[in-house]
Amino acid sequence: MSLKSDLKFPVFLVASLLILLVASVVLRRDNHGEYGGQAEITLQEPRDTVIDKDVFGIPRDVYRIENGVVEARQTLSHIFSRLGFNQADTDRVAREMKDVFNPRRIRRGNNYYAYYAMDGSAALSFFIYEISDLEFVRIDFRDSIRVLRSQKQVSVIPGATSGIISSSLWNTLMDNDLHPELVMHMSRILAWSVDFYRIYPGDRFKVLYSEQYVGDRPVGVSHVDAVYFLHRGREIEGYRFEADTIKGYFDPDGNNLRKFFLRAPLEFVRISSRYSHSRLHPVHGDRRPHLGTDYAAPHGTPILAVGDGEVTRASYTRGNGNYVRIRHNSVYETQYLHMSRFASGIRPGVSVSQGDVIGYVGSTGIATGPHVCFRFWKNGRQVDHLRLEFPSGDPLPEEYMDAFVRRKELLKSKLDNIVFEEEPAI
Repeated sequence: MSLKSDLKFPVFLVASLLILLVASVVLRRDNHGEYGGQAEITLQEPRDTVIDKDVFGIPRDVYRIENGVVEARQTLSHIFSRLGFNQADTDRVAREMKDVFNPRRIRRGNNYYAYYAMDGSAALSFFIYEISDLEFVRIDFRDSIRVLRSQKQVSVIPGATSGIISSSLWNTLMDNDLHPELVMHMSRILAWSVDFYRIYPGDRFKVLYSEQYVGDRPVGVSHVDAVYFLHRGREIEGYRFEADTIKGYFDPDGNNLRKFFLRAPLEFVRISSRYSHSRLHPVHGDRRPHLGTDYAAPHGTPILAVGDGEVTRASYTRGNGNYVRIRHNSVYETQYLHMSRFASGIRPGVSVSQGDVIGYVGSTGIATGPHVCFRFWKNGRQVDHLRLEFPSGDPLPEEYMDAFVRRKELLKSKLDNIVFEEEPAI
């Protein structure tokens, strides 16, 4: 047999095997679905089941829940005693909590929740204490005691409103069922531009803001995006802008709404006595200079530094009571009298920023009631700060103007679409 004839058999054999292999593949596909017949069953890994959880991150419909409210003079021991804990167990819980939340800081009126297993054991699985509308402490008892401090899941929803003031900004917003935090945001943004102690009936505003919700319950205002305020015939606009290290509110031309000084060291209080060179003294009964402005406010109201500076005095005298003095620069100094107490850390040599709490309203020293006497020095002389005009903070840098203008135009168009609801004529 020649070499050529010897090669024919293997070639024929290979060709036959290939034909059989292709036929087998075609038949296999025909028997398994793509071309007819029973579909091949493919086993897949089960997908993760989505577990519905409550605002504290605990699965719903798994536990029996009991809730309560912290009562006056009630402590953690009282609460856990009601839950069946002995003193040793309560002390152990308190030790585990101390690095996360001080158990002595539980407050009257705050809510707590106990989650019990529904597996027949009825064991306490979780304990929740609400620190605030947003923040809570969760204690997990299932294996060992584990303590977590966290925040609820929050949704942020844009809002818009307007109002015409008849008595005060606070009353106008409350009459419209708006969150009290919106008042605080607006007052801080406009603190340098609007004299809230001389609000006029007919003053009006528009505001764009973002409100925080837990579920369908409003719990706060995260920020204001834009505000328009007509104050005594003068129009004031402010637009929120953030980029890199820039953060603040600016007028349509990019000027900072923030001034070098706040107009007052308190929020939403009344002037009880103005700067005067001849005032009838409420205690001594004679006329004498009163080179300051008195702001009446409830005892314990926070007192704010009106500008950046360094504390030079934090002490007590018979007339001034507890007082703080701040040097802002070589020209300006301020002083805050009759405090009930100083804020934590306030002492000579400490630097403070505008808006920092430096103490709390009281009536120490010679005072007839709770208030702060605010005194202002310019070049070593006491002056009436309400008659001074202060420069604005740093304007928006030129390189951010294009981005600011685009954002301002977008927000302004939204403000322009808000209409004032005029009060009906009587």
